[in-house]
Amino acid sequence: MERTLVIIKPDGVSRGLIGEIISRYERKGFHIVAGRLLKPEQEIVEYHYDVHRGKSFFQDLIAYFMEGQIFVMVVEGENVVDLVRKIHGDKDPSCALPGTLRGDYASSTTRNIVHASDSLGAAAREISIWFPNLDEE
Repeated sequence: MERTLVIIKPDGVSRGLIGEIISRYERKGFHIVAGRLLKPEQEIVEYHYDVHRGKSFFQDLIAYFMEGQIFVMVVEGENVVDLVRKIHGDKDPSCALPGTLRGDYASSTTRNIVHASDSLGAAAREISIWFPNLDEE
């Protein structure tokens, strides 16, 4: 079984979409193995998005995450990394298909409701950042 990290970003939380988003994963047969609603610490968000440090959008991305609460979760299932990203849709909502989370709810490339790990390696890294004691929980 694969695991991936999903973050419902501040716009998704403030719009009351946590239940809708989780239900899409569950209807697909995936399991939520950990989850928490929190106001993120800036240092953790910066570490999470470290691969984008130095890019023009990095500071805007960090500021966006600091606007409010996020819901961070670990989702488990067969081919979960690839399939969760398909459920999310294209990063650019103008390219995201209807029926995907971003196609249905996102308003911009930055404010695009959700984050999901893009590979198994990224998932392992990101899960360890947000859930460092997952195996003990």
